[in-house]
Amino acid sequence: MTTFATTDLCDENPQAQVCDPVFRIFGGRTSFDGPVTTVKVFEDNTLIKQAVESPGNGRVLVVDGGGSLRCGLVGGNLAVSAATNGWAGIVVNGCIRDADELAEQPIGVRALAAYPRKSERGLHSGQVGRTVVFAGVTFREGEWLCADSDGIVVLPEAPAPAG
Repeated sequence: MTTFATTDLCDENPQAQVCDPVFRIFGGRTSFDGPVTTVKVFEDNTLIKQAVESPGNGRVLVVDGGGSLRCGLVGGNLAVSAATNGWAGIVVNGCIRDADELAEQPIGVRALAAYPRKSERGLHSGQVGRTVVFAGVTFREGEWLCADSDGIVVLPEAPAPAG
């Protein structure tokens, strides 16, 4: 996995979208990047579970959880599945739980906060593969997301490796 510095990407790509600085860093990797796959849910992590149990192939799962702060959408078990199945990272417009367990997994995770209450399953329908908008960015399937300690940047396609 090539790791890109978000500061350099912004300097070199005026078209780069940059997320508002609202996300906290969770997970065992501070830096990660890959093509975007989207899921839109609300307080129900059924579709997230289905996604991380499938091959990630280095992708980043972008979860629009509606910004809800009432439950954790991604916890330790889902982080283990995501890491085991080759996901590069997960960005959650909502909360995670099991923060210490997420920190032990070799996957990048960004979320608004940690919250101990679990989400429900089967309560709300969701959507997979749709364009989602949050934190000042429009996330589209197949675009390239790069995250590091400075923030999250989204580009139309994978950047060229430095060198």
